[in-house]
Amino acid sequence: MIVAVDIGNSNISIGAYSGTGLLFLSRISTNNDATADEYAVKLRHIFDLNGHTAAEMEGAIISSVVPPLSPRLFQALKLLKDVRVYTVGPGLKTGLNIKIDTPSQLGSDLVCVSVAATEKYPVPAVVVDMSTAITFSAIDSRKSLVGCAITPGVELSLNALAEGTAQLQKIDLDEPVCSVIGHNTIESMRAGSVYGNAAMIDGMIARFREELGEDLCVVATGAQAAVILPYCREKVMYDEHLLLDGLRLIFEKNRK
Repeated sequence: MIVAVDIGNSNISIGAYSGTGLLFLSRISTNNDATADEYAVKLRHIFDLNGHTAAEMEGAIISSVVPPLSPRLFQALKLLKDVRVYTVGPGLKTGLNIKIDTPSQLGSDLVCVSVAATEKYPVPAVVVDMSTAITFSAIDSRKSLVGCAITPGVELSLNALAEGTAQLQKIDLDEPVCSVIGHNTIESMRAGSVYGNAAMIDGMIARFREELGEDLCVVATGAQAAVILPYCREKVMYDEHLLLDGLRLIFEKNRK
């Protein structure tokens, strides 16, 4: 069993693979104050909940956009079983040709989704990762990552709107949006957020297509993708496990 851990700003995703098959996926809240021991306890409980044990681990790999937590999750995994644990970063083989000004500055999450996309989908491609931030990773016809675009995520924008105004409240997007025209404050905020982000994604895809080619493949992942994609007019494939699949692929490229 290979364990893949994605440390995000809001949540930590834990996936376990047997070969290429995903055994389970669990998520916990990112806690910057939790110790390695506390994370080890959480990981053990997650294994138990899914009918597995830490003894089954053959290795693990971590991607993190919260650098202080990387060593704590590394240690937590080691506490459960002394296996090889990789952390995505400079020096780790990915097989991805990164053509940006400073490759070492590229977020490990973008590396992982791009590695998975080049293995699973035709190129040229754009990978839209809709998490705390929305990122667009551009992969050319030679499977090279040539650049990215980054914009605030759906929930981040909604929270900023509520915190920066006196009369707008925090809302969720659980209910479907039927019209771009809201008939009360909450409906209007939902319409603006859902249709606004969908239109932004459509517009960005059109602009990426101008630079990468008409045969552009677009794949999206991330917590908010399932909420926004139904309102997009462009064809976008949804791949919930893209980042974790990328972690598994990178682990296999470095396995000794």
